[in-house]
Amino acid sequence: MTENPNAYVCIMAGGSGERFWPMSRQRTPKHLLKLFSDRTLVEDTVRRLDGVVPRENIFVLTNEAQLAGTRDALPFLKPEQIIAEPAKRDTAPAAALATGLVRARNPDAVVALLPADALIENHAVFARQLSAALGRAAQSDAFVTFAIKPSFAATGFGYLEMGDTLPHTAGGGVCRKVNRFVEKPNAETAERYVASGNYGWNAGVFIWRVSSFLREAEQHATELATFVRDFPAGDPTAFLAERFPALPKISVDYAIMEKAARVETVLAEYDWDDVGTWTAIPAHLPQDAAGNTLRGHVVAEDAQNNIAFSNGRTIALLGVKDLVVVETPDAILVCHRDATQHVKKLMPRLPKDVL
Repeated sequence: MTENPNAYVCIMAGGSGERFWPMSRQRTPKHLLKLFSDRTLVEDTVRRLDGVVPRENIFVLTNEAQLAGTRDALPFLKPEQIIAEPAKRDTAPAAALATGLVRARNPDAVVALLPADALIENHAVFARQLSAALGRAAQSDAFVTFAIKPSFAATGFGYLEMGDTLPHTAGGGVCRKVNRFVEKPNAETAERYVASGNYGWNAGVFIWRVSSFLREAEQHATELATFVRDFPAGDPTAFLAERFPALPKISVDYAIMEKAARVETVLAEYDWDDVGTWTAIPAHLPQDAAGNTLRGHVVAEDAQNNIAFSNGRTIALLGVKDLVVVETPDAILVCHRDATQHVKKLMPRLPKDVL
């Protein structure tokens, strides 16, 4: 596998910093945390691209509050490769920004848009499949996505309904037509999706040729098309400040992918975890004999199935089970494991200086 000089990768690295509070904050959301190793998730995402595209073909899209932290986390990228969106929008404007950035450098290129915070441990398989998917998109008008085989009937992920199997690309694995994108289902519907074998989790990875994105945007999202065509060469700061906030707040799924003439999905052969809440952590870190996942200065006695992260002060667990306890210098979270998906409900009641 050799680097593809005509391919570019743009990484979406925003986020509100709610799901992993109190370690995550508005300025340091999940992708800027070192949850599993001594590297942040966004650094892992960038390094996963080694051998796929030249490093100078990587851009990270963040926001003003997280710009400094993201640049600190990625000192091996040039500052101009890390770009702050001047307003909170959604993934369709981010896709237009990515396409505009790349078109200004190479109008014949192919673009991959990736999230910054997924956990993927099998880097070699990911790199092989991404490289093949970039090649597939470059040689056709298709939009290419990745589908994750569901390991349970998740209600927190979007799904892809898959159709016919398509001719394979060398090294890419099985590829299928995408019939439709499906929003997060209820439990009964999710069970039906998984049982059918024709649905995959939407990994939030999208790949297209610059010309393919423009063609679909001109038909379905003219504001995005105009933004891409007007995108300047050189420093885009002034252009973004003026034009980006006016773009519609809509997901790329709704604006482009669901309406595109041809969408394909590659079935992921690599491991993948969205790591959506604190309860996703134990699957990737060691546990003690009582099922506790402990990081930092933590002492446990007669305690079972707890998750505890200390960032300085000692946490002592005694006679408790199924808790999540997270200590930081200015805030402590204590909740039941079953409540971790509702941490964001605390945000309106917390002091602004701990958000």
